[in-house]
Amino acid sequence: MQRKQSSKKSKQSLQVQHSNQTDLSAWRKGKKTDPEKSLQNRQSLSNSQANENKQNSFEQAVSYFEKVQDPVSLRKNEALQKHLATVESTALEKGLPPEAFDVLLNVALSGKMADAVNTRLLKSLIPASVIPESSLVSSVSWLCVSKCSGSIQLLFIRWLIAMFDFIDHKDQLHALYGFFFSFLQDEKMCPYVCHLLYLLTRKESVKPFRIRKLLDLQAKMGMQPHLQALLSLYKHFCPELVSITLPGRTKTYFKNSEGPWKAAMSTIRRRNQEKSPVSQPLLLGTTQHQSRKRKWNTQLILPASSASTSTLAEVKDKNSDLYSISESFPVEQLQTFPQLLKNIHHLELPSQMGSVLTHPLLLHYMNCIKDESIYLRLHYWMGQTLQEECTWCVADSSQYEEEFKDFLEIVHKSECFLQEGFSSCEEFLYRSLPFWDGFCCRSQILRLMTWIPLSSFSEMKSHLYGPLAQLFFTSSLYFKCGVLESLKELLQNWLNWHMIQLDSESDSHGYSLNTTLSGLVNVVAELIHFVGRISTIALRLESNATFLLYFILDFYETVCDIYLRYNLPLLIMPPAGVFYPALLSMDSVSLNQLCYIMYRYRTNLIAAKENELIKKKILQFKFSSQTYQEYNQYLIAMVGCLWTSNAFQKDVHPQGLFLDEEMLKKTRVQDFKTSFNIVYHPALMGYALLFLQQAWPDDNTFNFSLIKGRKWNWYLEYLYAQGLKGLKLFIESSINRVSPTSQSK
Repeated sequence: MQRKQSSKKSKQSLQVQHSNQTDLSAWRKGKKTDPEKSLQNRQSLSNSQANENKQNSFEQAVSYFEKVQDPVSLRKNEALQKHLATVESTALEKGLPPEAFDVLLNVALSGKMADAVNTRLLKSLIPASVIPESSLVSSVSWLCVSKCSGSIQLLFIRWLIAMFDFIDHKDQLHALYGFFFSFLQDEKMCPYVCHLLYLLTRKESVKPFRIRKLLDLQAKMGMQPHLQALLSLYKHFCPELVSITLPGRTKTYFKNSEGPWKAAMSTIRRRNQEKSPVSQPLLLGTTQHQSRKRKWNTQLILPASSASTSTLAEVKDKNSDLYSISESFPVEQLQTFPQLLKNIHHLELPSQMGSVLTHPLLLHYMNCIKDESIYLRLHYWMGQTLQEECTWCVADSSQYEEEFKDFLEIVHKSECFLQEGFSSCEEFLYRSLPFWDGFCCRSQILRLMTWIPLSSFSEMKSHLYGPLAQLFFTSSLYFKCGVLESLKELLQNWLNWHMIQLDSESDSHGYSLNTTLSGLVNVVAELIHFVGRISTIALRLESNATFLLYFILDFYETVCDIYLRYNLPLLIMPPAGVFYPALLSMDSVSLNQLCYIMYRYRTNLIAAKENELIKKKILQFKFSSQTYQEYNQYLIAMVGCLWTSNAFQKDVHPQGLFLDEEMLKKTRVQDFKTSFNIVYHPALMGYALLFLQQAWPDDNTFNFSLIKGRKWNWYLEYLYAQGLKGLKLFIESSINRVSPTSQSK
């Protein structure tokens, strides 16, 4: 034992001396040794050796599978187990090279191995960059001879759908459209084959015999979502061939096919995006946080794999007229707006429609080319993604809230760019609002609400107004203000859409008496009434908070100008629960807003009355006498408060300020009649005080009764100079003042 210990000590001392000698020699040469750097060098050397060993073992594994001729049992063959594990580990770590797919697909689909081995091989077919189309064509040929089982065929179709964006070319796959179509007869494979055909379908793919086949399958199986999706796409390409009526909305068309490859695909797409020089400028200028597990943010990237890098380099060197003759222009090469204009009728959009949302040029394309198939594909993808990623509808997804926020932001930016809401977002809101807590993704959800398309009131009442009202009444003041701001923007978007529709109708003469206009009037009116109801209750709950009142009056600034600004025959007065709190507000901004709103109501009502007298043909949209009556009641109350000081005696509104004189005397308020005129009003008393200080600087009694006669006019000019333009417009338009000359007399 002693000998062994002494030998160990001697070896250790030798190692120490050797290290010291190395340091000394380095010092003699004038260099300093860095132990951390030498350690990193040794680690990098070992890593490179390990990678080389892994590469060699992977090449051996591929060579083994290439040479296999007879069926081999997995349990009794250690070599098979070893090489299969090597393929799986390589696929998960860095993906498989393109040349490996031909060998592994042939093995998996040739039936040489057991289904357990074939299943593991198919699940490990994860590309490092691209998948050669030639290897897919040769593998599809194995389906013709039925060497593999039905479960392996089904898994192969699912793999083909999941990896569709990684295929380098798709021309030969499009040529196999009819072969894939023949698999629709298999009930188990039918949903996935429909999904694959959905991705492959072009206009030339739509044939009458295929439509008849789909209709026969629909009659046999019923209205299945996958059949409905393919028929809808056929109908958009050739509406004259598909005469049946299809449901307009479906939650999900296809089953998710990415399950076994989902996480690995996200990693590889992210790696390709970092390396690709083509797809970088296609983003909107924001760096997206990539998900470890989710797939939506990786699918917002244009797949650079649908055209090889060498091909892209060759295209850049060739003449720009190369694609003027070609049938389609690869969207990955779309870099500038002139390219879009030149190839706008030859673009081949990516199969993953989510990448359109982050591509400004493709959004321009959607605006210019009203291709319903684009919206159909986008609707399918977005509806499925929103359903799967919603953090309050899906369990164990709260950790992805920030990523879901980013996705909703991208969707909202796209809607703003297109000036149009997505129907899939509308369905998502209707479906998820009853379960929303009002906190998760609040700003994003409220922004999506502003682009809800026009729909029937009954649908909006049950799916939007009901759940939103419950959240509104039980949430904070700031949430209430956010909801009111969103509903105001929703109203403006509807009105802007109406203006665009009027401009697009060149043969329109005034207001057309059709159901579209009347339907718009009804839906807009119900939205205004809904905001009026929740605003009245909210002001009571929040004790007439000034901050809340500002957002409410801001909404009615849009409402009061609907007739003249948006050419819509509709005017609705605010409810008394909004008008009187604003009239008696202690904030001058709210009072000034109310004065401006009443001025615009007067302007719109006068214009409507004049048009009714001139254009008898639009009497269907004649404003009711109740609107004029309600305006006059509000006008009497405002003039009585601010000017004539008789609001308590003259106000005739059922919910107004009328009080018996005996009851007013019991309040023991001196000069109660003038309590709310422009001098004593709580919102304007501060201005009156400053005016007295300037007019009578030596008087410290602050006698407000001095503001009368000519001083009254001076005081008005002083108020106007303080920026109270709404008050000025209201007084000059609604009050008949005595002329200054007669007043001085």
